Amino acid sequence: MISTKMFSSVTFLYLACTVLYINFLAFRSERLGKIATGLSWITLLIHTAAILWRWVESYQLGMGHAPLSNMYESLVFFSWCIALLYLLWEKKMKARIIGAFAMPFAFLFIAYASLAPGVSDRIDPLIPALQSNWLHAHVITCFLSYASFALSCAVSVMYLIKIKKKEQGGKETGWISLFPPLDSLDALVYKTIAMGFPLLTIGIVTGAAWANYAWGSYWSWDPKETWSLITWFVYALFLHARLVREWRGKRTALLSVIGFAAVIFTYFGVNYILSGLHSYT
Repeated sequence: MISTKMFSSVTFLYLACTVLYINFLAFRSERLGKIATGLSWITLLIHTAAILWRWVESYQLGMGHAPLSNMYESLVFFSWCIALLYLLWEKKMKARIIGAFAMPFAFLFIAYASLAPGVSDRIDPLIPALQSNWLHAHVITCFLSYASFALSCAVSVMYLIKIKKKEQGGKETGWISLFPPLDSLDALVYKTIAMGFPLLTIGIVTGAAWANYAWGSYWSWDPKETWSLITWFVYALFLHARLVREWRGKRTALLSVIGFAAVIFTYFGVNYILSGLHSYT
Protein backbone atom coordinates (compact mmCIF):
# COMPACT_ATOMS: atom_id res chain seq x y z
CA MET A 1 0.00 0.00 0.00
CA ILE A 2 1.15 3.52 -0.76
CA SER A 3 0.45 4.75 2.78
CA THR A 4 2.67 2.03 4.28
CA LYS A 5 5.57 3.12 2.05
CA MET A 6 4.95 6.72 3.06
CA PHE A 7 5.05 5.78 6.75
CA SER A 8 8.31 3.93 6.19
CA SER A 9 9.78 7.07 4.64
CA VAL A 10 8.46 9.14 7.54
CA THR A 11 10.23 6.78 9.95
CA PHE A 12 13.62 7.53 8.39
CA LEU A 13 12.82 11.24 8.22
CA TYR A 14 12.04 11.31 11.95
CA LEU A 15 15.33 9.51 12.53
CA ALA A 16 17.08 12.23 10.54
CA CYS A 17 15.27 14.91 12.59
CA THR A 18 16.34 13.20 15.81
CA VAL A 19 19.97 13.05 14.68
CA LEU A 20 19.89 16.71 13.66
CA TYR A 21 18.42 17.84 16.99
CA ILE A 22 21.01 15.79 18.90
CA ASN A 23 23.80 17.27 16.79
CA PHE A 24 22.37 20.73 17.39
CA LEU A 25 22.61 19.93 21.12
CA ALA A 26 26.14 18.53 20.81
CA PHE A 27 27.69 21.18 18.56
CA ARG A 28 25.46 24.15 19.50
CA SER A 29 25.05 25.01 15.83
CA GLU A 30 22.12 27.32 15.15
CA ARG A 31 22.19 26.28 11.51
CA LEU A 32 21.71 22.61 12.44
CA GLY A 33 18.85 23.61 14.71
CA LYS A 34 17.06 25.48 11.95
CA ILE A 35 17.52 22.54 9.56
CA ALA A 36 16.15 20.16 12.24
CA THR A 37 13.06 22.30 12.76
CA GLY A 38 12.46 22.76 9.03
CA LEU A 39 12.82 19.05 8.31
CA SER A 40 10.51 18.23 11.23
CA TRP A 41 7.73 20.42 9.79
CA ILE A 42 8.20 18.84 6.35
CA THR A 43 8.11 15.36 7.89
CA LEU A 44 4.95 16.21 9.82
CA LEU A 45 3.26 17.33 6.59
CA ILE A 46 4.22 14.07 4.86
CA HIS A 47 3.06 12.15 7.93
CA THR A 48 -0.30 13.95 7.78
CA ALA A 49 -0.65 13.18 4.08
CA ALA A 50 0.13 9.50 4.75
CA ILE A 51 -2.59 9.26 7.42
CA LEU A 52 -5.12 10.88 5.09
CA TRP A 53 -4.08 8.61 2.24
CA ARG A 54 -4.51 5.52 4.43
CA TRP A 55 -8.04 6.73 5.13
CA VAL A 56 -8.60 6.96 1.34
CA GLU A 57 -7.23 3.43 0.93
CA SER A 58 -9.72 2.25 3.54
CA TYR A 59 -12.54 3.66 1.39
CA GLN A 60 -11.04 2.08 -1.71
CA LEU A 61 -11.15 -1.30 0.04
CA GLY A 62 -14.83 -0.77 0.89
CA MET A 63 -14.32 -0.15 4.64
CA GLY A 64 -14.14 3.63 4.98
CA HIS A 65 -13.07 3.85 8.62
CA ALA A 66 -10.53 6.27 10.09
CA PRO A 67 -7.00 4.85 10.46
CA LEU A 68 -7.25 4.47 14.24
CA SER A 69 -8.37 0.89 14.64
CA ASN A 70 -5.32 -1.29 15.34
CA MET A 71 -1.86 -1.20 16.92
CA TYR A 72 -0.11 -0.13 13.71
CA GLU A 73 -2.46 2.78 13.08
CA SER A 74 -2.49 3.89 16.72
CA LEU A 75 1.32 3.94 16.83
CA VAL A 76 1.42 6.01 13.65
CA PHE A 77 -1.13 8.42 15.10
CA PHE A 78 0.68 8.58 18.46
CA SER A 79 3.90 9.55 16.67
CA TRP A 80 2.03 12.23 14.69
CA CYS A 81 0.53 13.71 17.87
CA ILE A 82 3.94 13.93 19.54
CA ALA A 83 5.54 15.63 16.54
CA LEU A 84 2.66 18.08 16.17
CA LEU A 85 2.51 19.09 19.84
CA TYR A 86 6.28 19.34 20.12
CA LEU A 87 6.59 21.64 17.09
CA LEU A 88 3.77 23.85 18.38
CA TRP A 89 5.49 24.10 21.77
CA GLU A 90 8.84 24.79 20.10
CA LYS A 91 7.29 27.64 18.15
CA LYS A 92 5.67 29.04 21.30
CA MET A 93 8.64 28.59 23.65
CA LYS A 94 11.40 29.20 21.09
CA ALA A 95 13.31 26.38 22.79
CA ARG A 96 14.60 24.20 19.98
CA ILE A 97 16.81 22.26 22.34
CA ILE A 98 13.80 20.30 23.64
CA GLY A 99 13.66 18.55 20.26
CA ALA A 100 16.71 16.48 21.18
CA PHE A 101 14.61 14.87 23.93
CA ALA A 102 11.11 14.99 22.40
CA MET A 103 11.66 14.02 18.77
CA PRO A 104 13.13 10.59 19.67
CA PHE A 105 9.68 9.66 21.01
CA ALA A 106 8.05 10.44 17.64
CA PHE A 107 10.72 8.37 15.88
CA LEU A 108 10.60 5.38 18.25
CA PHE A 109 6.83 4.90 18.10
CA ILE A 110 6.56 5.03 14.32
CA ALA A 111 9.70 2.90 14.01
CA TYR A 112 8.06 0.29 16.22
CA ALA A 113 4.99 0.38 13.99
CA SER A 114 7.10 -0.05 10.86
CA LEU A 115 9.70 -2.54 12.07
CA ALA A 116 8.35 -4.59 14.99
CA PRO A 117 7.35 -8.17 14.17
CA GLY A 118 3.70 -8.92 14.77
CA VAL A 119 2.48 -5.36 14.12
CA SER A 120 0.39 -5.74 10.98
CA ASP A 121 -0.03 -2.86 8.53
CA ARG A 122 -3.12 -4.40 6.93
CA ILE A 123 -6.39 -2.52 6.69
CA ASP A 124 -9.00 -4.88 8.08
CA PRO A 125 -12.77 -4.46 8.56
CA LEU A 126 -13.74 -3.07 11.93
CA ILE A 127 -14.82 -5.66 14.46
CA PRO A 128 -18.32 -4.99 15.90
CA ALA A 129 -16.95 -3.43 19.11
CA LEU A 130 -15.14 -0.76 17.07
CA GLN A 131 -18.06 0.15 14.84
CA SER A 132 -19.00 3.33 16.65
CA ASN A 133 -18.46 7.07 16.33
CA TRP A 134 -17.07 6.92 19.87
CA LEU A 135 -13.92 5.46 18.26
CA HIS A 136 -12.80 8.87 16.99
CA ALA A 137 -13.51 10.84 20.16
CA HIS A 138 -11.92 8.24 22.45
CA VAL A 139 -8.77 7.50 20.45
CA ILE A 140 -8.01 11.08 19.43
CA THR A 141 -8.36 12.52 22.95
CA CYS A 142 -6.38 9.67 24.52
CA PHE A 143 -3.46 9.95 22.14
CA LEU A 144 -3.31 13.73 22.29
CA SER A 145 -3.10 13.36 26.07
CA TYR A 146 -0.42 10.65 25.75
CA ALA A 147 1.57 12.90 23.42
CA SER A 148 1.35 15.77 25.89
CA PHE A 149 2.59 13.46 28.64
CA ALA A 150 5.46 12.32 26.39
CA LEU A 151 6.56 15.95 26.05
CA SER A 152 6.24 16.41 29.79
CA CYS A 153 8.46 13.37 30.32
CA ALA A 154 11.05 14.72 27.85
CA VAL A 155 11.16 18.10 29.61
CA SER A 156 11.30 16.38 33.00
CA VAL A 157 14.39 14.46 31.93
CA MET A 158 15.99 17.78 30.92
CA TYR A 159 15.07 19.24 34.31
CA LEU A 160 16.55 16.28 36.19
CA ILE A 161 19.80 16.48 34.20
CA LYS A 162 20.11 20.20 34.83
CA ILE A 163 19.25 20.04 38.55
CA LYS A 164 21.71 17.18 39.08
CA LYS A 165 24.47 19.29 37.55
CA LYS A 166 23.48 22.19 39.80
CA GLU A 167 23.42 20.00 42.92
CA GLN A 168 26.91 18.77 42.11
CA GLY A 169 28.08 22.35 42.10
CA GLY A 170 29.27 22.24 38.52
CA LYS A 171 29.01 25.12 36.08
CA GLU A 172 26.48 24.90 33.29
CA THR A 173 28.87 24.53 30.40
CA GLY A 174 28.63 22.73 27.08
CA TRP A 175 25.28 21.42 25.95
CA ILE A 176 23.63 21.83 29.36
CA SER A 177 24.12 25.59 29.02
CA LEU A 178 21.60 25.49 26.16
CA PHE A 179 18.81 24.21 28.42
CA PRO A 180 16.13 26.73 29.39
CA PRO A 181 16.25 27.92 33.03
CA LEU A 182 15.00 25.49 35.66
CA ASP A 183 11.92 27.61 36.34
CA SER A 184 10.99 27.54 32.64
CA LEU A 185 11.44 23.77 32.45
CA ASP A 186 9.38 23.28 35.62
CA ALA A 187 6.63 25.51 34.23
CA LEU A 188 6.57 23.58 30.94
CA VAL A 189 6.29 20.24 32.77
CA TYR A 190 3.21 21.63 34.51
CA LYS A 191 1.69 23.18 31.38
CA THR A 192 1.99 20.01 29.29
CA ILE A 193 0.39 17.92 32.04
CA ALA A 194 -2.30 20.56 32.61
CA MET A 195 -3.10 20.25 28.90
CA GLY A 196 -2.95 16.46 28.80
CA PHE A 197 -4.95 15.71 31.96
CA PRO A 198 -8.33 17.07 30.74
CA LEU A 199 -7.81 15.23 27.44
CA LEU A 200 -7.13 11.99 29.30
CA THR A 201 -10.25 12.58 31.40
CA ILE A 202 -12.35 13.08 28.27
CA GLY A 203 -10.73 9.97 26.76
CA ILE A 204 -11.72 7.85 29.77
CA VAL A 205 -15.29 9.25 29.80
CA THR A 206 -15.78 8.66 26.07
CA GLY A 207 -14.23 5.22 26.50
CA ALA A 208 -16.81 4.41 29.18
CA ALA A 209 -19.62 5.58 26.89
CA TRP A 210 -18.17 3.47 24.09
CA ALA A 211 -17.89 0.45 26.40
CA ASN A 212 -21.56 0.77 27.30
CA TYR A 213 -22.45 0.90 23.59
CA ALA A 214 -20.23 -2.08 22.70
CA TRP A 215 -20.49 -4.32 25.78
CA GLY A 216 -23.48 -3.01 27.73
CA SER A 217 -21.45 -1.77 30.71
CA TYR A 218 -19.77 1.56 31.37
CA TRP A 219 -16.98 0.02 33.45
CA SER A 220 -15.87 -3.61 33.64
CA TRP A 221 -12.50 -3.31 35.43
CA ASP A 222 -10.86 -4.59 32.28
CA PRO A 223 -7.02 -4.34 32.57
CA LYS A 224 -6.95 -1.46 30.08
CA GLU A 225 -9.62 0.41 32.01
CA THR A 226 -7.88 -0.25 35.31
CA TRP A 227 -4.49 0.97 34.11
CA SER A 228 -6.05 4.00 32.45
CA LEU A 229 -7.52 4.87 35.84
CA ILE A 230 -4.13 4.30 37.54
CA THR A 231 -2.53 6.65 35.01
CA TRP A 232 -5.26 9.22 35.64
CA PHE A 233 -4.60 9.05 39.39
CA VAL A 234 -0.83 9.54 38.90
CA TYR A 235 -1.41 12.77 36.97
CA ALA A 236 -4.19 13.83 39.37
CA LEU A 237 -1.63 13.38 42.16
CA PHE A 238 0.82 15.53 40.18
CA LEU A 239 -1.71 18.35 39.85
CA HIS A 240 -2.77 18.06 43.49
CA ALA A 241 0.84 18.16 44.67
CA ARG A 242 1.56 21.12 42.44
CA LEU A 243 -1.51 23.22 43.12
CA VAL A 244 -2.37 22.31 46.72
CA ARG A 245 0.93 21.17 48.24
CA GLU A 246 2.94 23.59 46.10
CA TRP A 247 5.42 20.96 45.01
CA ARG A 248 7.93 22.19 42.47
CA GLY A 249 11.03 21.02 40.70
CA LYS A 250 12.58 17.62 41.20
CA ARG A 251 9.64 15.90 42.91
CA THR A 252 7.13 16.87 40.25
CA ALA A 253 9.62 16.03 37.47
CA LEU A 254 9.93 12.52 38.91
CA LEU A 255 6.13 12.23 39.11
CA SER A 256 5.95 13.20 35.44
CA VAL A 257 8.38 10.43 34.49
CA ILE A 258 6.43 7.91 36.61
CA GLY A 259 3.22 9.05 34.94
CA PHE A 260 4.57 8.45 31.46
CA ALA A 261 5.82 5.02 32.53
CA ALA A 262 2.20 4.29 33.50
CA VAL A 263 1.09 5.56 30.07
CA ILE A 264 3.50 3.18 28.35
CA PHE A 265 2.30 0.22 30.40
CA THR A 266 -1.32 1.16 29.75
CA TYR A 267 -0.59 1.22 26.03
CA PHE A 268 1.86 -1.67 25.54
CA GLY A 269 1.86 -3.74 28.72
CA VAL A 270 -1.88 -4.28 28.81
CA ASN A 271 -2.00 -5.21 25.13
CA TYR A 272 0.87 -7.70 25.23
CA ILE A 273 0.92 -8.97 28.82
CA LEU A 274 -2.61 -8.78 30.21
CA SER A 275 -5.56 -10.16 28.28
CA GLY A 276 -8.91 -8.46 28.31
CA LEU A 277 -11.63 -6.82 26.25
CA HIS A 278 -9.07 -4.47 24.68
CA SER A 279 -6.74 -7.23 23.47
CA TYR A 280 -7.87 -6.72 19.88
CA THR A 281 -5.57 -3.68 19.69
